[in-house]
Amino acid sequence: MITDANGKKVPERMCIVCRNHASKDGFLRVVKTKDGRMVLDTDKKCEGRGAYICANEKCIAEAKKKNSLARAFKMNVDMNIYTQLEECIK
Repeated sequence: MITDANGKKVPERMCIVCRNHASKDGFLRVVKTKDGRMVLDTDKKCEGRGAYICANEKCIAEAKKKNSLARAFKMNVDMNIYTQLEECIK
């Protein structure tokens, strides 16, 4: 359990690639919306099924190589999502 300076509990999430646990601020979030579209959730408040990936080149490259988002969402994922993730960390 992660707590902030005030002793408040901070939401903890896990990267779908490296399985690292941390606060959700250290991750990028991809969401499958109710209508089946895949979007990059920059505000981390979008409704839908979400998956978290560490905000580093290594995890994004590994996710692309292993097609981790397709496995997480059980559907085909457009490669533009991986391009958007790469652009977020630059």
